[in-house]
Amino acid sequence: MEFGLSEEQVILQESVRRLFEEQSPLDRVRDIAETGTGFDEALWSSVVELGILGALVPEQYGGLAMSFFDAFLVLEAAGRCTAPVPLLGTMILAPLAVSLAGSEAQKEEYLPKLASGQCRASVALGELLAQRDEAGLTLEGDKLSGKSLYAMDAGIADIFVVAIGGDTLALVARDAPGLSINLLLTIDKTRAVAELNFDNVIVEILGEAGGASEAIISMLDAGRIALAADSLGAADVMIEKAVAYAQERQQFNRPIGSFQAVKHMCADMVADLEPTRALIWYAAHAFDHVPEDARMMACHAKAHMSEVGTTIAKTAVEVHGGMGFTDLMGLHYWFKRIGLNRQLLGGPEEVRHEAAVIQGWVAA
Repeated sequence: MEFGLSEEQVILQESVRRLFEEQSPLDRVRDIAETGTGFDEALWSSVVELGILGALVPEQYGGLAMSFFDAFLVLEAAGRCTAPVPLLGTMILAPLAVSLAGSEAQKEEYLPKLASGQCRASVALGELLAQRDEAGLTLEGDKLSGKSLYAMDAGIADIFVVAIGGDTLALVARDAPGLSINLLLTIDKTRAVAELNFDNVIVEILGEAGGASEAIISMLDAGRIALAADSLGAADVMIEKAVAYAQERQQFNRPIGSFQAVKHMCADMVADLEPTRALIWYAAHAFDHVPEDARMMACHAKAHMSEVGTTIAKTAVEVHGGMGFTDLMGLHYWFKRIGLNRQLLGGPEEVRHEAAVIQGWVAA
């Protein structure tokens, strides 16, 4: 069996990579990181113009009806540039939430706006995985109270998709009375995550209360694969930069890449990443085409990429020596992107435990 990209997917990959490389260079990422919003408006406009936000939106609602694997290629390209645009919420998770759990009227209202970029979405799934003291959500009728941590892509979101109790999804407008949004400080300044505080906020339930269990599981699976794709792109670039530096940096009148120790460091990074790439590719493929494997593979892809990405980020910095820690090289942007992706939607230990439960190896 040959598992590779089709001609159309190669064109998509090249087009999206070119867009991000041209419009999200390192200097631009530095500038956006200082704003605290995790949002580059000019880059966002180009993404909207390219039309890829509607990747997972059905055609009757103005989308492209592409496969999840196609969307995966976009996310990987964004990770290569640590692109400060809210693709995870607006392109992946919010369209899935509305498509899988929403009523026909909600689909007609929200999906065209998401596909066209008129509406930017943040997604809050953190309370499904763990709760901190004084966090948690309570829904009474259509009024929501409580606190949800680590809402993703929250910096400039127009709406928030909030998971409540594992079986209900709600839409909340940014300007809803009683909602307060506190941006959280994380290691990755190219992404905005927030704490959402609800004080009897009137929300719009997607579909019916208690009827979104399957949609939430699909969102978790998609989100984990999406984060793995982002880390895959970031790790790929860190290897490329380490190899290029090893070929240029001279010590004892020879490139450091000629020394066996440095050769082994670079070779080990490549050897670690390539099988991981195959694993994540299959997880993205399974999401659409092998439903019986989808949830387990999403867990394995997220957990394994988190571990491999962390090792590659560390090793790539070491290849650069002291220069690797400087802002001049900018390696810390990819390093920190991989670090945040590792923790969002469950760290490796938690996600592996979930995979073990799915396979019946341990009790839930």
